Amino acid sequence: MRVVYNSFNGRYADSPRAVHEALLARGDGTEHVWLLDERHRAGFPEGVATVGVGTPAAEDALRRADVVVANTHMPLDWEPTPGCTYVQTWHGTPLKRIHGDAHTQYDDDLMARLQAEVDRWSCLVGPGAAGSELLRSAFRYSGPVLSTGYPRNDVLHAPDAGERRAAVRARLGLAEGERAVLYAPTWRDDEDLAEPGVPLGLDAARLADHLGEGWRVLMRLHYFVQRVPGVEHERVLDVGGHPDIADLYLAADAFVTDYSSSLFDVAPTSLPVLLYAYDLEHYRDRLRGFYLDLDEESPGPVVRTQDALEDALLSLPAVTDAWAGRRAAFVERWCPHDDGGATARLLEAARL
Repeated sequence: MRVVYNSFNGRYADSPRAVHEALLARGDGTEHVWLLDERHRAGFPEGVATVGVGTPAAEDALRRADVVVANTHMPLDWEPTPGCTYVQTWHGTPLKRIHGDAHTQYDDDLMARLQAEVDRWSCLVGPGAAGSELLRSAFRYSGPVLSTGYPRNDVLHAPDAGERRAAVRARLGLAEGERAVLYAPTWRDDEDLAEPGVPLGLDAARLADHLGEGWRVLMRLHYFVQRVPGVEHERVLDVGGHPDIADLYLAADAFVTDYSSSLFDVAPTSLPVLLYAYDLEHYRDRLRGFYLDLDEESPGPVVRTQDALEDALLSLPAVTDAWAGRRAAFVERWCPHDDGGATARLLEAARL
């Protein structure tokens, strides 16, 4: 069997990584090939076969594949050969409206190309009943949806999660007892993503100063965003180049996002969650819109100013206790299969 993987168009990460590692563990002679973006080569383990994303070699690998595992749209016009199984894991449960539900963000030609690719999927991976139906509807997808949960989140619930946490923190240079807050916002459709002059919604240096000694601020911008924070502060660390955000969840002691699907990944863990929604009305009413009412369903406090965010981070035990009920209800509805067994369920359901 020949399997080709694509994660975020060239990274070694996310659910394709979990599937790859599980298939490797079988040791059954399966051939594995990854699409690679050279900027992220350092994130690939030694010995992993790669082909450049968007190159003729990638097209050839895809043409010869028995199975393709991807977490996003393919960056080329490719059609699976007869008998090939195309498993689309997608990259999380969306809070913001996507694809057909956000059609005003795309021109007609792009939308047609994206929909043509959706129609080639053999199956789509979903997180559970509510999230799977949301994805089916948003993608206008009529094929099988495998509600197994996301393989990428298995590491967050694995027996060795504590050991993984210690290893990641050591690689990041976090000292024993030092607390880390991970900030992972999504992107804005109305920003020039390659423009370094676009301001961030968070003043990371100010946050680090306010939290004080013993705290580090980890900045993880969306992979669409090519700029870096550009913050010169000894306790602010740019982790945008780290291969897999799941490692960063494990390393963190608090998690701050806005409208990212990462919210659904972290909610079933014990990591405190806060939403920094400084531009909520603009994003909700003009850019994208949401699939749920944050005021009614958010698993953590929705704060609108950096002052409020800083106060909440300095009161984490009380905040966590106050939101425990809402968080449990959120997990039950949106993340029912985040239990460490999603990869095994997917391999069985997809007959891989």
